[in-house]
Amino acid sequence: MTHDVKPWPALWSLIIGFFMILIDTTIVSVANPAILRGLHTDIDSVIWVTSAYLLAFAVPLLITGRLGDRFGPKNLYLIGLVIFTLSSAWCGFAGTIGVLITARAVQGVGGALMSPQTMAVITRIFPPERRGQALGLWGATAGVATLVGPILGGVLVDGLGWEWIFFVNLPIGVVAFVLAARYVPALPTHPHRFDIPGVLLSAVGLFLLVFGLQEGQTYDWGVITGPITVWGLIVAGIVVLAGFVVQQALTKREPLVPLHLFRDHNFSVANVVITTIGFTVTSLSLPLVFYFQVVRGMTPTQSALMLAPMAVLNIGLAPVVGKLVDRVHPRLLAVPGLLLFSSALFLYSRMLSPDIAWGWLLLPAVVLGFGNALTWSPVSSTATRGLAAREAGAGSGIYNTTRQIGGVIGSASIAVLIQARLVADLPHRPGQAASSSDFTLSGALPAFLHAGFTSAMAESLILPAAVVLVGAVAAAVFVRPTMAAWQRPGAQPAGAAPRDDAGAGQVPQAEDGATRTPR
Repeated sequence: MTHDVKPWPALWSLIIGFFMILIDTTIVSVANPAILRGLHTDIDSVIWVTSAYLLAFAVPLLITGRLGDRFGPKNLYLIGLVIFTLSSAWCGFAGTIGVLITARAVQGVGGALMSPQTMAVITRIFPPERRGQALGLWGATAGVATLVGPILGGVLVDGLGWEWIFFVNLPIGVVAFVLAARYVPALPTHPHRFDIPGVLLSAVGLFLLVFGLQEGQTYDWGVITGPITVWGLIVAGIVVLAGFVVQQALTKREPLVPLHLFRDHNFSVANVVITTIGFTVTSLSLPLVFYFQVVRGMTPTQSALMLAPMAVLNIGLAPVVGKLVDRVHPRLLAVPGLLLFSSALFLYSRMLSPDIAWGWLLLPAVVLGFGNALTWSPVSSTATRGLAAREAGAGSGIYNTTRQIGGVIGSASIAVLIQARLVADLPHRPGQAASSSDFTLSGALPAFLHAGFTSAMAESLILPAAVVLVGAVAAAVFVRPTMAAWQRPGAQPAGAAPRDDAGAGQVPQAEDGATRTPR
């Protein structure tokens, strides 16, 4: 028995939830000063509000894609959406920074359950000739969300308070649940084994690395407690992650990361590129928002509007770029986009000063808008086009994981660099060493500190500018995509079951053009 599946309503239903979880990656950036003051904390602690979310989001992604393959992507998506929505309410009611960080970690787990299912469903319900456009829209959504988040956050913080950047998810979550339950099809499942040792190794390795990076400045890159040192944690994290890769290579049945997927040239390149993008979009907004609010005295809404040209251009150009991704070589779009991205951040680092006319600072925002619009769609649509249907969940899980890992490391790294530059650039008491804990920003920053604070923020932007430049170099080696055999019209893998079989991974088409899938 079959039932009609309408790909575009299903796509838009998924995009609502996907947009919401991605917005929560960046919406906090504009609220950081308000959270810092409202919960009486410091810069390092408030940055953990973002890092905890990103870390809890990144670690489970490797297995949640497989869970979607095993138990159905629709089921996993809806479960994750419930967890995400309820934990958003918990975030809003948090009365201490510790509670907020914990709630954000739970929110990240919900996002991890949702995110890979969106890409996997799109890959499986769209016919080959429209799949690139659909994945392009999916990728553009990620770009738009990272830019709309700060603007929406500014409006909510100014009008209602920082708590409402989380409360706003409640009605959106309900709408997303109703639409997904109605329009997203229950797709055939594939049996999988689950690599629990791989999950534990990846989780421990990532946590040690991120904690060491982010807390390094707090402990002056020395002893944390007893024999445990900051550098010891960082080295241990790298060693554990290296052990994870070796364990994956030695695991014969269903490794968490099927390393053979990286034999697909474009999949490998796309994962490198998306890691640099995740790093950059997560880290760029923090120094800019602190500069706009602390030095220039802007409200959260005003500071967010300084980034509005990015969002406007991205939204306007996304449909155009989406139509090009199936026709144009991906590097002809991605490389110029990434170069523009890097150029804009270098431009910001040169232009920031305590008294520059604010209108001039809209120029790099415009350049960022063009860069983002040209980047997300070609990278995401190229990543998994060469993978087989049975590997759609694993492939999308890996792709989303690398993006999130980039974001986690970006968040931790920018925190370290900002604190280090504040210590170096702000004056301190004669005869005493400066510490980043001296700068809680709990009140207005005195005018004599504006120059040093601005220098610290400008110098911090050089890091994401350099990282995304690495992404541009990687994107230059993209090759023209070739679809996997199962994706080609009228084709299926050798020895595959008939086209409507679960193993084919391709949903059959009715005579009227509507997509159908077994119930």
